[in-house]
Amino acid sequence: MNIYDLPRLPLPEEQTDTLAAGGRVRVERIVSSGQVSGWFDQDETEFVALLMGDAVIEYENGESVALTKGDTLLLKPRERHRVSYTSSEPPCIWLCVFF
Repeated sequence: MNIYDLPRLPLPEEQTDTLAAGGRVRVERIVSSGQVSGWFDQDETEFVALLMGDAVIEYENGESVALTKGDTLLLKPRERHRVSYTSSEPPCIWLCVFF
């Protein structure tokens, strides 16, 4: 798989592909094109790298982080957050490592 091979756009919903998983580690590629999310309250730590596009992560306390191509973010367990914006042109390609 080439991480930059995109599905047919626009997407009706985000596409998530598990690239590798074992033990307590999972690596996913997520492609989004304008979608936003509900609130996440995860048991896992999540390392996020935005490989393409622009996005905004919003925290429950009202703070937000704008991400652009190449930016990374570490989300701690139980750190409530949501994706409040993703660009559609270009689409977002996320590389997410859960551990």
